[in-house]
Amino acid sequence: MEKILETINVTKWKGIYEKNKENSDYIVLDVRTYEEFEEDNIERAMNLDFYSKDFKKQLEKLDKNKKYLIYCRSGYRSSITLDIMKKLGFMVVYDLKGGFNCW
Repeated sequence: MEKILETINVTKWKGIYEKNKENSDYIVLDVRTYEEFEEDNIERAMNLDFYSKDFKKQLEKLDKNKKYLIYCRSGYRSSITLDIMKKLGFMVVYDLKGGFNCW
């Protein structure tokens, strides 16, 4: 599998999301706080709080062979998450540029 770890615009991100809504190989990952997530989120998203003490450990437990669509509120936390996921050996991660604010 080719490695793809990049920040992409909302149009491209939504396209990948819509095309793979029913594909269990694609995981939508929201890295906002639980409170932000509870307020509103993207359908099918799982939540891992970027600010939790064991955030990196939680990321390490995820299947590195799945494909991830990640986002936060504005794109800052998810861009750092993308870097962490690169270092952890994830293969395919798409970071939503501008975050949930652009959604």
